[in-house]
Amino acid sequence: MCGKAEVNYKALLDEIRAALAGKAPLEGVVDVLSQLPHYSWVGIYLVRGKELVLGPWRGPEATGHVRIPLGVGICGAAAASGKTEVVDDVSSDPRYLACFPSTRAEIVVPIKEGERVLGEIDIDSDLPAAFSHEDKAFLEEVARLLAPALKEGG
Repeated sequence: MCGKAEVNYKALLDEIRAALAGKAPLEGVVDVLSQLPHYSWVGIYLVRGKELVLGPWRGPEATGHVRIPLGVGICGAAAASGKTEVVDDVSSDPRYLACFPSTRAEIVVPIKEGERVLGEIDIDSDLPAAFSHEDKAFLEEVARLLAPALKEGG
């Protein structure tokens, strides 16, 4: 991945655990994730009924997609399936709901309790094919750590 700096995922998981112990755990997690140079926009969506509702986010600008029906877009697909979605080139995926003209790749990781999806981590990158297997494994662990905070009401 051209232009991607080495990332110490183990150290970041320690920061995530510390953020989860703080007063605003979701905001703290988003703050930690937004430090990664290849993560252009980071948000947490919460499942509310049949929709995803945007919670804390960090990025250069807000997205217009603050509510997404389950099953719609890459975010809605991940929430409906309960499986991580990695899109190396959003322009080639018809499900992509365009947020920013600069976005080239997206990863969406469901946050689950058992099989029930509570929310998800949504990350855009301005770099094509930005998300490695390490990113996927790291974010799936972050989602696992986040589940109790969402279960308690976010």
